[in-house]
Formats: sequence, structure tokens, C-alpha cells
Amino acid sequence: MTPPVFLTETGGLDQDHVVLSGAEGRHAATVRRITVGETVHLVDGGGTRARCVVTDVGKDTVVCAVSERDTDPLPSPRLTVVQALPKGDRGELAVEVMTEAGVDAIIPWAAERCITRWKAERAAKSLAKWRATAREATKQARRSRIPDVGDLATTHGVTALISDAELGVVLHEDATERLSSLPLPAASAETSGIVVVVGPEGGFTESELHVFEAAGAVRALLGPTVLRTSTAGVAALAVLQSRCGRW
Repeated sequence: MTPPVFLTETGGLDQDHVVLSGAEGRHAATVRRITVGETVHLVDGGGTRARCVVTDVGKDTVVCAVSERDTDPLPSPRLTVVQALPKGDRGELAVEVMTEAGVDAIIPWAAERCITRWKAERAAKSLAKWRATAREATKQARRSRIPDVGDLATTHGVTALISDAELGVVLHEDATERLSSLPLPAASAETSGIVVVVGPEGGFTESELHVFEAAGAVRALLGPTVLRTSTAGVAALAVLQSRCGRW
């Protein structure tokens, strides 16, 4: 079994000995019951990974000696999912499974037919939950990079993302071309990559489809069944990861 992963702050892996403290140290010491001599991986969320041996464990601290340090290459092409706001806690579910599946960026989107609305204080709390979920799922998946969870986007903002992408895809049950056979751009870590737009439970409006397609997006079908908005993104990622050679 691969060693457990714990997160440090940016630059936290520059030293030969790293102390996990606070919530992360408490989780390692009391929840995971890490012991002296155990091997763990520490990551900084930005691609740096260190293989370490635990040298000391306190009540809420774990001291780790770095034995190897490396930077994982940037995945290519970059995969971004624009996620229409789901109901209830399905937003956190979508973030969790997409993070585990290797998404590079998640953009919450206030689609016209979204029942859920992020306003004022609720927006800040909901976005914080999405980002915390991405952080925890990163550790579960043994990733070295936390996916970017962007600010709430408007339809205009999503259109701009599609315009800048190598490929923009709108998942739609009426599409004639399958995502599994859609022509893909050449892989490059230096481009904006592929942007996949997942609509709300009520579907896209005609005006949303019009502006997305005017920006260069193509409609694509996942399969014969209609998925929930909270699971369509991870299904699309699985197809693209395999087709792009990332899996």
C-alpha cells in the first residue's frame, strides 16, 4: 500500500526535517496514528513530494526526516471542469470525486437553471467547503497538487474560459458525437488545455448553449444514460484521462 500523504504549506519541504503541526499534525498523530519509523509522503499542494521517515510523534505534532524529494511533472493536457452548482452537498461530492479522478481545475458556475444560489456570505462559505474538500481529496488520492477551485463564474466568465481553451466541450444528452470519439488537441502542459462544462439538473438554456458554441465549444455525449450533474464531471474526466494518456 502506498504511504499516507499529508499536506504542508508552500515551501514547507525546503528543510531536511519537517514538522507537521496544527490540524494536519493532529490528524497524523491522533487520527491516523502515525508511528516512529513509519514512511509517509509530504506534499506542498504545488507538485513537490517528499518521501519521509517519521522520527518523533507528539500529541499534535509529527516530525519527519526527508529522505527523497522530487517535483511531479505537470499533467498534460490541463483538464478543467466547469461545474454548475448542484443541490445540497452534491457540490462537495462532485469536487471530491473529480479531485480523486485527477482534475486540474474546478470552476463553480451559476447557470440560469441552478436551484442553488451562492449569495453574499453563503458564497464564501460554500466556496470554502469546495476548497477544503479538494484539499482532503488530494490527500486521499495521494496527489501532490491540489486542484484549483476558482471563484464562482458567470456565464460570461465560462465563455471566456472556453474561448481561451484548446478545446471546449459541453456535455449534452442531445449531442450526436460521443466524448469517447471527439478529436482532441495535441497534449501540452503549457496551454489552457480542455474545458468541460457540466450543466445543472435542469439542463442548459438555449442562450447558454448559443454563447458557448459561439465561443468555440462543441457538444459531446457521454453515453446512453443521463447522469446527475454531480457525477457527469467525473465520468467525463475518466474518458479524457484515458484518451489523453494521463491514465
